[in-house]
Amino acid sequence: MADGDYEWYITLAERQNVTAAAEQLQIPQPTLTRMLARLERRLGAQLFDRHGKRLTLNPSGRIFYQHARRAQMELDSARRTINDLANPAEGEIRLGFLHTFGPTLVARLIAGFAATSPHVRFVLEQGAAGSLDDLVANGDLDVAIVSPRPRRANLAWRNLFRQRLGVAVPTDHRLAQAEDVSMIDLADEPFIGMHPGYGMRRLLEELCAAAQFQPRIVLESSNLTTVAGLVAAGLGITVLPVDATTYPPDLRRLRLVDADAHRHVGFIWSSGQPLSRPVRDFISHAIAST
Repeated sequence: MADGDYEWYITLAERQNVTAAAEQLQIPQPTLTRMLARLERRLGAQLFDRHGKRLTLNPSGRIFYQHARRAQMELDSARRTINDLANPAEGEIRLGFLHTFGPTLVARLIAGFAATSPHVRFVLEQGAAGSLDDLVANGDLDVAIVSPRPRRANLAWRNLFRQRLGVAVPTDHRLAQAEDVSMIDLADEPFIGMHPGYGMRRLLEELCAAAQFQPRIVLESSNLTTVAGLVAAGLGITVLPVDATTYPPDLRRLRLVDADAHRHVGFIWSSGQPLSRPVRDFISHAIAST
């Protein structure tokens, strides 16, 4: 590893085990131990408390970890920028997205982009909005497609489109024959929600708060299709995008008349890091395609 490259230390700090870190880095364990010893001699301080093969970051180690991670992000950014100069049509995009965006939106955007940039490789990561925010902010992802817009100053945002939200009810529900509904009419209903940390859970809670009630959550899931299936089985109601197509037939989707019943879908990336040429091109392609 190059001098000044602290990927090995970051890995060791996060794994907190010499054997596991050496295996991940694909270097001999004694080599990693010597690298740590040299670094501690150079700094004049121990960075870990030792418990056999188990390591725990001490205060000095935590300080160095924070600075090493920021330095590593800068080095990685420099490498990507230099690579862009040499190979502007090649590279890698580490793309995160919500589970519901994968089958249609993400698949369509990648297919369209690949037609004009066939040498760009994608590494994909699906997850909850909150976890994707963290991965982007920490530099583990280049960009992510999420909703709603995060409330974090260290994340940049570019809007793609807006989706109308509605309410899904079983076909035998008292409101099943209605065309639209207001959140205030649902205060006494049992809700099926996404787990906390998911974007749709935040939107549900915000809509309920605007209608001045707290939702009674009876079931939770990390998959919106599963949530819709539970609604179809008569176990509760939920809020979801009205134009999605992957829901079971045994439910009714009602339009929400509330003024704020929509969600913005967009790209996020770390505001402190420059985007690589492939990522910039992909965002431009996505905006032009939606």
